[in-house]
Amino acid sequence: MPLRHLQHFLIQTTDLEATTKWYEDVLGMKRGPHPDFKFPVEWLYVGDDDVLHLTEGGDNVSENRMQYLGQQSTATHGSGVVDHVAFRADGLKGMLDHLRARGEVFQTRQVSNAGLFQIFVTDPNGVKVELNFENTEAEGIAPELLASQDLA
Repeated sequence: MPLRHLQHFLIQTTDLEATTKWYEDVLGMKRGPHPDFKFPVEWLYVGDDDVLHLTEGGDNVSENRMQYLGQQSTATHGSGVVDHVAFRADGLKGMLDHLRARGEVFQTRQVSNAGLFQIFVTDPNGVKVELNFENTEAEGIAPELLASQDLA
């Protein structure tokens, strides 16, 4: 169940387009493909890697966002806008067993068209941590939600 690398940060914003443009114009990131989550997102890339995910935040996020990702902060300014940190990982079944043995509370999600099975767990400081595994490791494991589900 080793972690392979830091994968991305997700930032919530009230102005998705302006925030996206800032990262493009100021830091040279490029918009790229992303799954259909049934809520607004932009993925920004450095080279071939998506390193920054942006979504709408604040008080009026969609029901699909709340069901899929949840939301611990309605902040739209400062470090409270960082929703989660994501890691790419290997060993899905071992990680699930490990989390259960520790009594950790977690949620499972699947992004079929991106080939990802996800675990969301919260650290002792309330920081959401996303662990992304290849879908091929998830054979026989049903996620609680699929990204493509319309939950509204």
